[in-house]
Amino acid sequence: EKADMLYAEIDRNKLFVGTAAKEDRSRMNICFVMAPEYKDLEADFMKFATEKGMVGIKGHRSVGGFRASTYHACPMDAVNALLAAMTEFEKAHIK
Repeated sequence: EKADMLYAEIDRNKLFVGTAAKEDRSRMNICFVMAPEYKDLEADFMKFATEKGMVGIKGHRSVGGFRASTYHACPMDAVNALLAAMTEFEKAHIK
């Protein structure tokens, strides 16, 4: 459920794109980057998310972007907080 919610937001949100083909998406590590036309906002989103208390979402050093781990220990509240941050960031940058 957590992965489905995150992938739905990544697919809906104009700022983000997933890094894996839909048929190859992980259920535990959801990886995404800024859409090419918004690549310059990557550092801003990382700062924004960090200021909202999110840690550990920095993506792999060779891919960049972001990674949200949804293992059992990750509470639904944490997923909802990331979804809210992604939506808020989009509203602030898409007019």
